[in-house]
Amino acid sequence: MLIYKIFRRAEWDDLDAQGETAGAPVDLADGFIHFSTAEQARETAAKHFAGQDDLVLAAVDTAPLGEDLKWEPSRGGALFPHLYRALRRDEIAWTAPLPLDGADHAFPDRMT
Repeated sequence: MLIYKIFRRAEWDDLDAQGETAGAPVDLADGFIHFSTAEQARETAAKHFAGQDDLVLAAVDTAPLGEDLKWEPSRGGALFPHLYRALRRDEIAWTAPLPLDGADHAFPDRMT
């Protein structure tokens, strides 16, 4: 199963250069890296990245994350994937730009 992380360009560039990340400021504050499922990603983008352009969507396979990945209740009680360790660059299956298309972000077709 793939899960998704939305990065601001500077956050992505840091991960790409450093080889791993402990996440964005919100992740550092919460003590885990926030991810979304394909079904949750659009709402996450709208809620936390509204109006922001130059974003990168990263897809991560859950299998190699093992027990460090926990499914925990969040918005409306839905279970969201949270990673309790750094994310390594080599764990990312693919990335795609996440541009604004009007008021919403244009997600890649391969997520459906």
